[in-house]
Amino acid sequence: MVRLFKHYVPNAVLLLGILDMILLGIAGEIGWVWRQHQLDSLPGSAMTRLPQLITFALTLEVAMISVGVYRAESLQSLRQAMARLIVSISLGILFLSAIFFLIPPLSLWRSNLLYAMCLSIVLLLVLRLLLGKALGSQAFKRRIVVLGAGPRAERLKVLSKRPGSAFAVVGYVAMSESNRIIPEAIARDAIYNLADHVVLLNASEVVLALEERRNALPLKDLLRIKTTGVHVNEISTFLERETGRVDLQSVNPSWLIFSDGFSSGRMFSSAFKRLFDIAASLMLLVLALPIILLASLAVKLDSRGPAFYRQRRVGLYGQGFDIIKLRSMRIDAEVPGQAVWAEKDDPRITRVGRILRTTRIDELPQCWSVLKGEMSFVGPRPERPQFVDDLEQQLPFYAERHMVKPGITGWAQINYHYGASTEDSRQKLEYDLYYAKNYSPFLDLLILLQTIRVVLFPEGVR
Repeated sequence: MVRLFKHYVPNAVLLLGILDMILLGIAGEIGWVWRQHQLDSLPGSAMTRLPQLITFALTLEVAMISVGVYRAESLQSLRQAMARLIVSISLGILFLSAIFFLIPPLSLWRSNLLYAMCLSIVLLLVLRLLLGKALGSQAFKRRIVVLGAGPRAERLKVLSKRPGSAFAVVGYVAMSESNRIIPEAIARDAIYNLADHVVLLNASEVVLALEERRNALPLKDLLRIKTTGVHVNEISTFLERETGRVDLQSVNPSWLIFSDGFSSGRMFSSAFKRLFDIAASLMLLVLALPIILLASLAVKLDSRGPAFYRQRRVGLYGQGFDIIKLRSMRIDAEVPGQAVWAEKDDPRITRVGRILRTTRIDELPQCWSVLKGEMSFVGPRPERPQFVDDLEQQLPFYAERHMVKPGITGWAQINYHYGASTEDSRQKLEYDLYYAKNYSPFLDLLILLQTIRVVLFPEGVR
């Protein structure tokens, strides 16, 4: 994996993204030349059109990231890839049409965009047909050796077999564990030199997955492996990188304290984030005002009760604040003072409310909380006080998610469905801790772009 601004990108995804950019530039150039021949004018040099071609390729690449073209399901399924490519390129072309209209110096022939659009879809699909199997092959997977043969090692074995996995386990070494459950693991005593064994397996990384580290850490072996140029990581660090979340089953307080992350040098990033929140919330409130007014009217006509409601949530440093939302449930949905998880196909949701939840329109009034500074656009979802009190008792490190400002969208929201149970909250907490630990403006941008995918392809809405 390649680390970009504290966030890991699989090698196969990075290579595919670079090839996509090149093909998008080629499609834009071919479309330009084709259109100029139709107009009986001689095409100029491609270098003179470089700014336009870069704008074309970069815009469509961003649209593809937004719609989820590089997610595992799209890389594994040609049908998924085709659907998301068509949607993303169509959105990108619409955006480009507006940009070229507003900024004529950047403009390609606007009539050329149709040709470039069709060529882009064809070329990108052909690329996926050619590289489809290769992207998931062993050539793009890191080879790892696992030290351990217990339940933790079993978790790595299961993870390696999932579609889209970026690593392959080439060997297990049992380190005198009593609860050995991987039969193919080789006993440490049967290996004369562990470093030589790792090198012979052509492994690029060793993952420490011992069940009990006390008096069992093979320091001499690990030092010798490290000096051969092979990376050595413990399971918590490895799982954080591979899954994009902090694994609560393996993590301990000392790892959170001594591992990289939770940087204090965020003054500039925080200032930039606040300026962005103010500008974006103002703009969105102005643009979305007609939608909010129409939605509020629909809520009033559909069911009795107010169109808007306030709800208490827990924010930064555990401080309470009120959010404003469009009402999507009946007014008698909850007994006063008693919070209830939303269920799948919840009967309390009104007809209009279901549409509002699916399209996320009910969330738009929360821009007011962002403008006030109680929330940000990106951050952990603010939870209700009753749920927070319960979850802090049941889930370790739950209070740490309140060390960053809550948001309308977040890393957990784009990676996990709606949380409606303690187990769901545990899964989302793992993503929230990853965000708090690895925060950067780049990660915020990635989340904002991926939110478009969540809106276009609703999953787990309740």
